[in-house]
Amino acid sequence: MLRFDLIAAIDASAPDSNQPNIQIAHLTAGDSTYKLLPQQSLLKWETPLDEFLLSLEKELGESKTKDNSATGSEEKGILISVTQEARKEAEDSIEELKELARTAGVIVLDATIQRPRQFSPKYLMGEGKMRDIVIRALQLGATMLIFDQELSPAQIRSISEMTELKVIDRSQLILDIFARRATTLDGKVQVELAQLKYLLPRLVGKGVQMSRLMGGIGGRGPGETKLEMDRRHIRNRISKLEKELEKLSDGRYQRRQKRATSRIPIISIVGYTNAGKSTLLNTLTKSNIFTENLLFATLDTSSRRLRFPRDKEAIITDTVGFIRSLPESLMGAFKATLEELQDADLLIHLVDCSNYRFMEQIDQVNQILEKLGLADKPQILVFNKSDLLPNIKANSTIDFIRVKQATHRFNAIHISAINRKSLEPLIEQINRQFWPEELTYD
Repeated sequence: MLRFDLIAAIDASAPDSNQPNIQIAHLTAGDSTYKLLPQQSLLKWETPLDEFLLSLEKELGESKTKDNSATGSEEKGILISVTQEARKEAEDSIEELKELARTAGVIVLDATIQRPRQFSPKYLMGEGKMRDIVIRALQLGATMLIFDQELSPAQIRSISEMTELKVIDRSQLILDIFARRATTLDGKVQVELAQLKYLLPRLVGKGVQMSRLMGGIGGRGPGETKLEMDRRHIRNRISKLEKELEKLSDGRYQRRQKRATSRIPIISIVGYTNAGKSTLLNTLTKSNIFTENLLFATLDTSSRRLRFPRDKEAIITDTVGFIRSLPESLMGAFKATLEELQDADLLIHLVDCSNYRFMEQIDQVNQILEKLGLADKPQILVFNKSDLLPNIKANSTIDFIRVKQATHRFNAIHISAINRKSLEPLIEQINRQFWPEELTYD
């Protein structure tokens, strides 16, 4: 892809054509990607080219070794968004993609947004722009390209043929995160099922193209040999996993039936990923569920008993976080996990109000709840991370005003999930929801 060590341009346009000039540019191992030397007379140019190129190759090789040792085995990627959305929405989406990449352990070297008049069926973006990105990836030492939009199998093949880099999209990145986070049998089965359904139509190509598609981050594929046998094996595996998932679903149904007969109210915490759902469950129930400041830190559902004054109690459940543009394959695969929401008597919709995109996140969660047929469930809107609002007010008065307006509009409760004392209004509201005759909280 035009990665020459050195380029020389000879200018013979001078009046005296017997005295042409030469100008040279060559790659460097420093911060700049190349160095442009001053123009000089071709007849006076005496640079020993062999020695110069050997020295340059040695310098570039040492720099690459140093970079690789500094970052270990981590992948280094360039993020790409090709969209016709407004600039602001596109920037928000690629910022979220950066967080997904960070969660997956990818070092983000650069990000680019292109808003074409029409999408290319071959590369999604224009071929010229695609070549520019590939050259940029070579200059930065990237190992993969991550697209914010879902790529078709044909687009992955076309882009892979242009470059030796790994090419994945947003869905594949999310699947990889899910594969890392799944710990229970339910979660592992659901993730493998989603991965195989994603892989099946993309199981084409040969050699390095297939290894780029399925090696490392983004999944692990069977390679190029015996393609039809691999497809048949995947279909059989999908069928087996779906049956296994159905059995697991039956077991969950029986457990939920026992809960229903006990007449204990069931509460489910829903919300955008990294809103603080697991932290809230831990604080409410004095549990120790894994939490981390990463997207999809929680993948498997967790249920605990929540005790109220006067010997009242409820079951409260933590669920997987939602995200914009959630792939349909994931929605289908995690239907079993989200079945828990069907039996909930109350949804706590948790919102990270310190995130400047909190209104868009509320809309995204409500849209997914509507798809799941849960829009009519009783719901309490809770603004979490309110302890960070003073910092927001200091940095951006507009964002603070938006939070204040949204609080009045939705009648939201403000909490800090790490501060048990701040949860008293929420517990009182839950108490009123299930036991309206008891209007006070002890």
